[in-house]
Amino acid sequence: MFLVRTRPITIPAATPAEVRPASGRWIDPRAQRLGAATSAVVLLVALALNAWPIAALVGADLALSAGLGTRWFVFSRPWPLIRRAFTIGPSELEHEMPPRFAQALGATFLALGIALLAAGLAPWGWLPVLAVIALQALLAATGFCLGCRLFFLRWWVPDLFARLVGRGIRREALIMVDIRD
Repeated sequence: MFLVRTRPITIPAATPAEVRPASGRWIDPRAQRLGAATSAVVLLVALALNAWPIAALVGADLALSAGLGTRWFVFSRPWPLIRRAFTIGPSELEHEMPPRFAQALGATFLALGIALLAAGLAPWGWLPVLAVIALQALLAATGFCLGCRLFFLRWWVPDLFARLVGRGIRREALIMVDIRD
């Protein structure tokens, strides 16, 4: 019996750009984990203070990063400084498209929550915000990114996202297939 698993491609940090399996930006996933942790804390503060404009700012940053690239995600920007300060070595790199898709999903949920909160539906508006907090905490704690995994499912939304913001990057080029007995 064959078990076919698909998973995102990761490459060693020293891989030259000309031999990488797909064009585009390859990133250190630990920066995204840091960004998820800090943005989850900021969203928790917004929830505790019942300050939906703070959640709106986080959502705007997620949307900016999803549209223009992960280098625009303010919450992960301190990672290079932390890496140098603690002399942490390089890691495997991943392509930035799956995290950008996850950020687009997070921004969408935050926009829904902010719209509900702005309409005065406070208890219901915080539910999508709590979902984003939970998924970002999961990413920060374990490295599992549900939005990144959804990017690799065979449905039209990730393909549309890749065509809109990917600048010619094909989603299929970022998938590794393992065939095992």
